[in-house]
Amino acid sequence: MRKVHPEFAYQSRELEGQIDGILGDPPDRKNYQRMVDALVGEYADGGGIEDVNMLAFALVDHIAFNDPKGLLAEAEDYEFGDAARVFAMASCKGDQAARMYEAIGQSMPDLARQAIITAFLHKNPRKWDDDDQSLDQLSANDDGDDLADDDGATDDFAQMFDQDGE
Repeated sequence: MRKVHPEFAYQSRELEGQIDGILGDPPDRKNYQRMVDALVGEYADGGGIEDVNMLAFALVDHIAFNDPKGLLAEAEDYEFGDAARVFAMASCKGDQAARMYEAIGQSMPDLARQAIITAFLHKNPRKWDDDDQSLDQLSANDDGDDLADDDGATDDFAQMFDQDGE
């Protein structure tokens, strides 16, 4: 198990929610496929929304990963990384998906790098650790010592603003 940047973990969770939301309950696979096809078409034509999750959503069903260890290593830094190296670690199947992959590599390489890694993490949840950000976990080491902090003003400080000198 490997730690990933918290933003990648967040984006992966968001992608899961987005997929579930589009599929609906009960799952409507035709609607889902229409949405994916529309996104792939937009990105293949050089357009599309510049959003990590939307791009990852377009990629997730078409992408194949050639270097999982390399992608995990790249997932440690959200902001900075080698987009060309990440592109070499994956590929897309199908004519339109391959065109999309090439187009996003040219038009929005940094965003595409983040989306590729997000799609990888989404499809491989057992390869990485997600930090527990629940309130229970965040408060686990809180010993409550900050509750009694006195934030009141001292007399010296208060007298600096006292106009009457009282």
